[in-house]
Parts: sequence; structure tokens; C-alpha cells
Amino acid sequence: MIVGSVQEEACEGLNWQYIIKELNIRPEFVVLTEPTSGRISRGHRGRMEIKVTTQGLSSHGSTPERGENAIYKMGPILKDLEELNTRLIDHPFLGKGTLTVSEIFYTSPSRCAVADSCWISIDRRLTVGETGEYTISQIRELPSVKAAKAEVTMYPYDSPSYTGLVYPTQTYFPAWFIEEDHPVCSMLSEVYRELCPDEPVVDKWAFSTNGVAIMGMFGIPCIGFGPGHEDQAHTANEKTWKDELVRCAAVYAAIPSLYVEKYAGKMPKATENLAK
Repeated sequence: MIVGSVQEEACEGLNWQYIIKELNIRPEFVVLTEPTSGRISRGHRGRMEIKVTTQGLSSHGSTPERGENAIYKMGPILKDLEELNTRLIDHPFLGKGTLTVSEIFYTSPSRCAVADSCWISIDRRLTVGETGEYTISQIRELPSVKAAKAEVTMYPYDSPSYTGLVYPTQTYFPAWFIEEDHPVCSMLSEVYRELCPDEPVVDKWAFSTNGVAIMGMFGIPCIGFGPGHEDQAHTANEKTWKDELVRCAAVYAAIPSLYVEKYAGKMPKATENLAK
């Protein structure tokens, strides 16, 4: 089965949540065709989109002491978040969790008034062991967040697809990986050796893919092999080389027959769900 999924850039895995939950399609394994720079990718970190909000009290800018500046309340939180990034969990394969403040907003009656609210967006990259609940509570426990009585929430995603369908979800995308000796990884490596002149390199992605749902949420083994270079993703001059496209097409075509011949029935019944 070939899947051309929508909304992946905005909310990766949402399409697969729909495929698995609503269409009752549960494949034995999935090959993801995101760019892999000629390598085989067997996992990547997850991510979350988090919102932190502080509330204040507006007053005229000439008498700020009569108000309560929500932007000032956010200042110490920004410093605590910067420090938190240095002590997040590390993993021997996927690497360290990270966070960065990606946006900041405020409300105020005018440029001549004290801001009465302020909120920031956090891009949080998750490694193994960092669940959604753990990550949110980690920020809520920061001294500055408690002192400001700030609200920490996860952004929802409810944008319609091109058909108008709305399929709401939370912006929590779990980390995932399969072991290098997993049958899916072994199978793709074997196909690669038969068709390509060089030895396969097995690695991971830096960015996030639909694997956050396929494997991260539902425990369905997946592996990545696709044309294009990861470091060019989302750049102005991103390109795909013809020889890589031909090589990947040959690998995709060979996978079903090799699977049926050597690997069918040998797939583990359940793979660890890293979202739990």
C-alpha cells in the first residue's frame, strides 16, 4: 500500500492517526520516504509545541507602578528555560532532548500602557523517556513559573485539511526508534546491499516524521529511506538527485518480494511504544 499523506508538515502523524483509527488499516511495517541523505534511518526524537502564559494588570505607561507587567513576569521564565535546556535527558542513540523559545506575544491596550498578558511558544524536542506529561510538569515546576503563576499548556491542532475535515489532536509527537537488528532494519539493509555498490549506513533523522504516530504512538515498526539530503530540507534550493531517486525506487520495488521470501511471519507481534 502506498500512502500520500496530507498535513504532515503542520502536524506529522495526524494523517496516520486517521488511517489507523478511522480506516482500521494497520500495516505490518512502514517504509518512510523522507530524505535520508542516502542512509537508512531507524528513528528520531519527538517533539511538542508548548505554550506558557503570564497574566498582568494594565495601567497607563506613565504610572507603571499601578499595573502588573506580564512581560516582566516572563523574563525570569525565559532564563529558567534556557538553563533547563542544559540538563535534559540524553539517549545513546537518539541524543539529548532540547528546547528553544520560538515565539513571544503580548497584549496591551497601546504602546503607552503596561502589558496585561504575555505568552511564549516552546519548541521542545523529546528523547526517549520524555513523555508529554513529564515534559509539561518539568516546566510547571520551574521556580519562575510557580512565582509568576504562569499557565503551561500544550497547543492543540485543529486546522482543516484541503477537504475541510477537522481531526483534532494535541501537538505531542513521541520519540521512537527500532533496534538495528530489528527484522525491518535487517530487511532494508539486505535489499540495499543487493542493489547498491556501497555498504548501507544506518542512522537517525534530526527532524520529525510521520513515524511519531506509526511507531511512537501505535508501535508499528517503521524505517526510513528516501531521496534527497536531510540538511537541505526546507531550504530555498532544496533538490532531489535523479540517481538517488532511481536507487530508492529500486529498493522500494524489491522490499515486498524479499519480505515475503524471508521475513513474513518473523515480525515481532508488538514493539515497545515509546509514548508510554
